[in-house]
Amino acid sequence: MALSVAGPKLPDMLKVGLTGGIGAGKSEVSRLLVERGAVLIDADRIAREVVAPGTPGLASVVEAFGEEILAADGSLDRPRLGAIVFADADKLATLNSIVHPLVGARSRELEEAAAEDAVVIHDVPLLTENGLAPLYDLVIVVDTAPETQLDRLVRLRGMTEEDARARMAAQATREQRREIADIVIDNDVPLEELEQRVKDVWAELVRRSQAPRPSPVE
Repeated sequence: MALSVAGPKLPDMLKVGLTGGIGAGKSEVSRLLVERGAVLIDADRIAREVVAPGTPGLASVVEAFGEEILAADGSLDRPRLGAIVFADADKLATLNSIVHPLVGARSRELEEAAAEDAVVIHDVPLLTENGLAPLYDLVIVVDTAPETQLDRLVRLRGMTEEDARARMAAQATREQRREIADIVIDNDVPLEELEQRVKDVWAELVRRSQAPRPSPVE
């Protein structure tokens, strides 16, 4: 039987992992990418949804940590829970074992709903820590100096310096994040420079998404 070689495939969905340390400015970068046409799947937002009042996720968290992590209205008291888990690696691991599978399942549902040729940005804070880089076609890291992160957490989010340092310490180091990056976006710059950098990155993402990929030989 003769072999036949199919022509180039139509563009496929481009799956991009976006990550960075707490306070690095991922939200601003993801906002700018969405403005240019990206489909955003925000792991933080989904993590809130899967532990909303009445969900099995919240019931599992209460079972693990007790009702003291609930606010008066029955919702999750995130600051109280955060103060518990970010100071204790074992408790953080317990929380992650509950929430991460739920977030993963919901993320897959949203990805499957996107157009076949979409550029899908997965905003995943703990991408590096959980070894998730292989799940994506490429990884973008939003990078800032630790002192910039600390300043933003204290000045803009109202954290105490102790709490901010604890949360930073619970994450991967700057070097570890950069090691898994295909693209690094420096966010120690004025907004105008960040906007130009994101514009350039978007052009590269579109180029990659539209590049024909050869079909296998039949």
